[in-house]
Amino acid sequence: MRLTNDEESEAFWTYRDLALFLGLALPSLLGGALIAKLTIGRLFAGTTHKALLLLPGQFLGYGLLFTALAYLLKAEYGRPFWQSLGWWQPKFSLPSIAALGITLAFSVGILGVLLRTPEVPSPMKELLSDRISLIAVSLFGVTLGPLCEELAFRGFMQPLFIRSLGVGPGIALAAVGFGLLHLPQYGYTWQHGILITLAGAAFGWMRWVSGSTLGSTVMHSAYNLTLAVGALAAGSNAPQTW
Repeated sequence: MRLTNDEESEAFWTYRDLALFLGLALPSLLGGALIAKLTIGRLFAGTTHKALLLLPGQFLGYGLLFTALAYLLKAEYGRPFWQSLGWWQPKFSLPSIAALGITLAFSVGILGVLLRTPEVPSPMKELLSDRISLIAVSLFGVTLGPLCEELAFRGFMQPLFIRSLGVGPGIALAAVGFGLLHLPQYGYTWQHGILITLAGAAFGWMRWVSGSTLGSTVMHSAYNLTLAVGALAAGSNAPQTW
């Protein structure tokens, strides 16, 4: 069953469902980390590459969380997971959306310079302390990372906020949540908060105008890919606005 654009913009789920989703997030991520440590983590026992220890657990945690969401949508509403969250062909071509993601990355980088975004000690910089970890996180950052974040923020949360608050406030609220999620990774500086929130708003705008979570995911992936290429070329840690 394919939902129409009107149906996807008017989310059929409720804030009770959102509260349940958020409540399951931490247990799912912790459960994924535990499973990874007991199984996959053995493959990397003794490694100094922190990302190889952390990423498998994060993959599994997201899998558990979205499995629970898929069950909720099917059991409670009889709706399919992917189409409920707006996963279909966007109104614009995927290459043009990717080009906008690349443009956004450069624009955010320039704004970061203008805001004099500081280099501060942070969990992200510590995680990316070696090239193997940087490559591993880069691969995650252009594949599963954008997919999971867009399904959560632009596929599930944003349509609900738009239904309640209107387009502009709904996009903004989802973007603020997106920024807050990433803020601890960058030492809680206000410059990082602004940059990440603006990027989230751009992804939310793409989700709205393209009518597709696939569209916002492609934009997000292209954005992260641009940052990853820059980081790898520079031989340094991830960019400020990862």
